[in-house]
Amino acid sequence: MNVPTRVLVVDDDPIVCELIQEILSAAEMDSLTLTDSADAAKRTSQEKFDAIFLDVNMPSPNGIELTRQIRASGLNRSTSIVVITGEEDRALLARAFEAGANFFLFKPIDRHRMLPVIRITKGSIHVEARRYQRVKSSCRVSLEWGQERLSGRTLDLSLGGMCLLVSRVLPMGSTVRLSLELKAGTPPLRLAARVVRVSENDCMGLKIENAGSEESKRLQEFLLPLILAKID
Repeated sequence: MNVPTRVLVVDDDPIVCELIQEILSAAEMDSLTLTDSADAAKRTSQEKFDAIFLDVNMPSPNGIELTRQIRASGLNRSTSIVVITGEEDRALLARAFEAGANFFLFKPIDRHRMLPVIRITKGSIHVEARRYQRVKSSCRVSLEWGQERLSGRTLDLSLGGMCLLVSRVLPMGSTVRLSLELKAGTPPLRLAARVVRVSENDCMGLKIENAGSEESKRLQEFLLPLILAKID
């Protein structure tokens, strides 16, 4: 595997920057840290990075604005972006996804939380590991659509959505409440989703909407090993 040579870390807290830089250094990854998001916006428009770690809550441009600017640039359009967020930043997660974030790094930051994300970044798969990349999975799903109840299983799954095999498909644009059983014996994820694709063979694609931080964290923890298994 090729090891990225340029990783950008953006956080207005220099202590957080130093911590992330130390963990990256231990993983043999070079990094540049910036505490000024405006400076980071300028640098990403002029320099190519292999991965970018940035905090959500920063002075303008904040993490979401900066993510959107990075995605609009030519140099870092497909660079992996890892958004750093606190456990209670529920309302920001969907907006960060829409702006183009790939993964989240949840605070408090430590080596254990960072290692799976570092492995993905170190594998130089910033194009393939996009938010909407799906991995094969077979998880039980229960859907609520008005008064109707449906059941099915996932065919594939991503941080942004899923493809389901269900007893019958719903109309395009339908909004549903779903329970997703990631692992037997664990509480299911409760999510809202919208039907964005249907097919004639009882399959439909759902886009997850407004997932909270805890739900996104659990889904990411489930998906990371599956994505890493495709790399190894």
